[in-house]
Amino acid sequence: MTTLITGGMGFIGLHTARAFLDTGEDVVITYFQTWREPSFIKDDYHKRVQIEQVDVTDRDGLMALGKKHKIDRVAHLAVPGLGALGPVDDLRTNITGLTYVLEAALAWGVKRLTLASSVAVYAGLPTGPFVEDALLPIASGNPTETFKKAWEILALHFASRTGLEIIAMRIGGIWGPLYHSMANLPSRLTHAAVKSIDPALASSRGGVPFAEDSGDMCYVKDCAQGIGLLTLTEKLPHNIYNVGSGRATTNGELLAAVKQAVPDVHPGDQGRPRSPMAPGCLYGHQPNQGGHGLRTQVHGGDRSTGLRGLAPGRQCSVAVGHTGATVCMAFSPLTSP
Repeated sequence: MTTLITGGMGFIGLHTARAFLDTGEDVVITYFQTWREPSFIKDDYHKRVQIEQVDVTDRDGLMALGKKHKIDRVAHLAVPGLGALGPVDDLRTNITGLTYVLEAALAWGVKRLTLASSVAVYAGLPTGPFVEDALLPIASGNPTETFKKAWEILALHFASRTGLEIIAMRIGGIWGPLYHSMANLPSRLTHAAVKSIDPALASSRGGVPFAEDSGDMCYVKDCAQGIGLLTLTEKLPHNIYNVGSGRATTNGELLAAVKQAVPDVHPGDQGRPRSPMAPGCLYGHQPNQGGHGLRTQVHGGDRSTGLRGLAPGRQCSVAVGHTGATVCMAFSPLTSP
């Protein structure tokens, strides 16, 4: 079988391609401008990994992929870069690209299309856990929130009218190898520590973060396995899934890992009240790779309780919500040796 991964040369896309290969699935990956050859997959290029340069807003170019390759499933991960486009081009690229991908998947008769949404859709809700059947606010503070909500509404409506199976994946905060934009906190702290420079947290989105604030942080290879499960599992009970670690990690936990790994780290900007962060690095976190203690589940269940994040607990293997379920990638605490 062959899966098309749009945006397959991206950060999450390349790790997702690797995860698919490891299950025996061949892939076609698309890219718009940037070509990457990471060591963990480059030997499969032009063999089990077919590569096509195509813009998802190019209808003819996209449709031609179905004539060249026998595509069984589609994982739609392609998205414009953060801040790369103005408002008109951003609207056109997101909506036109989604339209053409849906049209192509329907024309090819694929078994399933998985759609990369984001936990950003929960912004504006009270403290979690955030479940897939939560009523989302219409107001959206940035393009990610806006377009991911729009994608879900349009795609699932399209699915109900056409019979095409579409699964919306609300992906959490992802970190790990190949991340390059420096937009998230783990990447800023890690690179600052390695290079012995100030992470300039005051210049990040929202300014210097608070130590008590938390979010779901998931290692990219674990996220890729989750996307693989949602794309390749034969039958799924729901059409919306959170994809993440299944626990809330506080910024303070990141700082604690920093102090453990780099004891001589110096305090950063102390300009905000309520425990502002200091520079450092994200060491000590042992992700789920290598098969040691990895527990992955895709199933339905009753709504769970917890303080923050997608689901409670450090070792999450439960599902939440009744219109969807969390794909929980259980992992060791940040301070594991």
